[in-house]
Amino acid sequence: MEKALHIENLYKAFGGDEAVKNLNFDIEQGEIFGLLGPNGAGKSTTINMISGICRIDAGRITAFGCDNRSKYRQTRRMLGVVHQEIVIDNFFTIDQSLRLHAGYYGVKDDPKWRQELIDRLGLGPHLDKVMLKLSGGMKRRFMIAKALIHRPRLLILDEPTAGVDVELRHSLWEFVREINRNGTTILLTTHYLEEAEQMCGRIAIMNHGELVVLEETRELVRRLSRRTLKLWLEKALESIPAGLEAYHPRLEGDGRRLILCLPTDQGVGDLLHQLSALHLGINDFETEQSGLEEVFLQLTSEGGRS
Repeated sequence: MEKALHIENLYKAFGGDEAVKNLNFDIEQGEIFGLLGPNGAGKSTTINMISGICRIDAGRITAFGCDNRSKYRQTRRMLGVVHQEIVIDNFFTIDQSLRLHAGYYGVKDDPKWRQELIDRLGLGPHLDKVMLKLSGGMKRRFMIAKALIHRPRLLILDEPTAGVDVELRHSLWEFVREINRNGTTILLTTHYLEEAEQMCGRIAIMNHGELVVLEETRELVRRLSRRTLKLWLEKALESIPAGLEAYHPRLEGDGRRLILCLPTDQGVGDLLHQLSALHLGINDFETEQSGLEEVFLQLTSEGGRS
């Protein structure tokens, strides 16, 4: 099966400043793929090269087997892009824009699909408003509808929930999951890392224009996240018992709470057995595992690498 997106040795510089450095990754058909990174990492530049609005200095991009430069008409038709910046036709109404927009891709207007997008994104009460009269959140909803109006096979979402309310975020992700189940491949960038962790089967993290890691989301979090064991003790400790140094222990709560860090390959049971032998008198305990946010910070901090 052809890759939904194939990026090979992609390179881009602006005035000598390297924005994207020999980037390589593939997106499989039908997956939700996360492309993450701090500001300035090169994510939006990469998306702009994929969508054809930014010239490629070196490398190659194909969408479903079509080169996005030599077969640009075919690739544009297969892609739908929600850019990070608000991109709208200020003097058209929502209704006018949606009726026209599919034609830009050589696709006939589908009134049933157009109405479904209007209903699902809550645009109905605003159809006769020009863009200048819309709130920021409503403009974002319109951009999503516009990106989907020609039924693209690959939907690219560059910070789609930036500046929108919680209710819209939840309804948007529900809609994205639905269209993904119906066959649309999704490429997502977001600074809401909990969203990426929940939505994306695989994640690529960029930093300074380079690919830092590309891995299945669960495996990445499992491999690099930290697990902690918190113990509430019957009696306060004045010092940490010998034998626990490997767990980076620390005491809190006037010595009544002991915090231990577990290696990713060690179960809690082994440690609890070791603690039992120390006769600490444990009233309660809980385990906690860090998520994608901590992994992201590890990988994008200065010198951070997997």
